[in-house]
Amino acid sequence: MKFNIFQEDCDLSKYYVASYQIKSKTNLKDAAWNLAIGQSVGNPKVRNEWETEELFENHSCIILHDEKYLESINFGLVKIGFPIVNNDWKTDGISHMLCQLMGGHVDIDIIDSCRLIDLNLPDYVKNNFLGPKYGISGFREFTSQYDKPIFGSIVKPKIGVTPEVLLEMVKQMVDGGVDFIKEDEIMSNPVIAPLEKRVELVSNYLAKQSRKVVFCHTINCDPHVLVDRVNKVHQLGGNGVHINVFSGLGSYNSIRKLNLPLFLHYQSSGAKVFSDVNHRFSISWKVMCYLATLMGVDTIQTGMIGGYSNDAENDVLDCIETLRSGNTLPTLSCGMHAGLIDHITKIVGNDYLANAGGAVHGHPNGTSAGAKAIRQAIDKNYSIEYEVAINKWGRVL
Repeated sequence: MKFNIFQEDCDLSKYYVASYQIKSKTNLKDAAWNLAIGQSVGNPKVRNEWETEELFENHSCIILHDEKYLESINFGLVKIGFPIVNNDWKTDGISHMLCQLMGGHVDIDIIDSCRLIDLNLPDYVKNNFLGPKYGISGFREFTSQYDKPIFGSIVKPKIGVTPEVLLEMVKQMVDGGVDFIKEDEIMSNPVIAPLEKRVELVSNYLAKQSRKVVFCHTINCDPHVLVDRVNKVHQLGGNGVHINVFSGLGSYNSIRKLNLPLFLHYQSSGAKVFSDVNHRFSISWKVMCYLATLMGVDTIQTGMIGGYSNDAENDVLDCIETLRSGNTLPTLSCGMHAGLIDHITKIVGNDYLANAGGAVHGHPNGTSAGAKAIRQAIDKNYSIEYEVAINKWGRVL
């Protein structure tokens, strides 16, 4: 093979570039070779008669490092250029790209660990994705909430309530001043509360209110059903859908391309299966957030500061910056309460969705009071509901 896959730079009109943190049992040259060849043209160790020079030049990944340097170390950063022509970007989308980025090389014995930490996509690739239909700007315009966090709440109990009980819960949350409500990811289409019935009741109620509230119905399911459920929510008057990462990945892109007037919420519960830094093979959550903005997610559960889930502050800020650059609204959730609003806002600014479940429904005076407490914290218009919440959960300065 005459084609040199070790190159100092690449033409971003021909390649997209992925950055990995890799540990090799031999050296990074071996690991990079196995990744580059194995995730493009063929078997890393065996060449065959069908592999022409032209094929390598057009379709092989390239390694953007000095060969001798990689040969001298067994752990560190490796950048790989993936040929753009290997994808049909209009139809292969995110799902096939993930197959290329984190595929068969994780089964190769000398690659001890591999974490995808960054992704640089050229304009030609990005132009095949629509980005958010609403996002930060659309949320603010729809809810008429400016210069402050958006207030979100979550249906609790997660499952087991009838549509009629759900509606009463929604009425109290709306009375308390929420801007956004989502069903929990555990709920989808249970016998006790079928999706169609829930959408019908909630959408009819919200349509009669003076305040506009986004309500994202959970529609987790397999791909052959997902688009039907999205269309059904729209037909019944719903204004949002909630899809967990396990039903999502490339599906968010499919839904966005339907171009329906629906807010699209990306629920990340379980995403650490893919993204946890302690795993030998993983994708950084920042990369997952970047892909979410491309696919057109309006809001995504990003992380949490100071809750029962307490992520590293710098990691959360990095993800928030990535999302905001694509107009996707970051959601902070998992332990949000009234006493954290000021603290979090000082750290991340106003452009986030403060999403609370337990602190709304678990307020000593009930759901409506719990919602009012967080509304008061966001609006800085404090009253008895806020004081009761602070006495229960405390205040972080």
